[in-house]
Amino acid sequence: MGIGEAVAERFEDRSSTADADDLETDEIFHILQTRRRRDVLRYLRQADGPVRLGDLAERVAAWEQGTTVDALTSSERQRVYISLYQSHLPKLDREGIVDYDKDRGIVERTPLAAAFDPFIDEIDGVDRRDSWPRRYAAVAALCTLLLAALGATGVVAPAGLAAGGAVIAAFAVVIGVHARAT
Repeated sequence: MGIGEAVAERFEDRSSTADADDLETDEIFHILQTRRRRDVLRYLRQADGPVRLGDLAERVAAWEQGTTVDALTSSERQRVYISLYQSHLPKLDREGIVDYDKDRGIVERTPLAAAFDPFIDEIDGVDRRDSWPRRYAAVAALCTLLLAALGATGVVAPAGLAAGGAVIAAFAVVIGVHARAT
């Protein structure tokens, strides 16, 4: 399944009036091709409702510069503000991904924006795989080492070693199932 088909499937449950078929694969890639648009979508996902364009521009500029909003220079803020105001937000608004009130300087995420979340994370290298199987495996390895050390020193009877080995083996099976499922 291509990215266009995957996004189209996710669009089926949205309450927006835009048609999922209206966004072709090339348009989806165009929307996601710039880091600023992805940052806009990421910020709006974290926001609780509508945001001011100035706040959005500051946050995006801070991410780009790898600094805090307070440490930004006026020119760094202005550069991002202008590109969002003139280019990126109107594009996202035309596609129905955000509601952008240019006159009031207010931006809000639409239901259609949620369809882009998995792709934003994937493009930007966010690894959403569950890290718990690796943690479980490390614990199982440590328990195996501990059990081996106790067995080698004679502290634990052979029956206890067998029982401990069975528990660790069962734990390893659960780890494998969990890792495969995620």
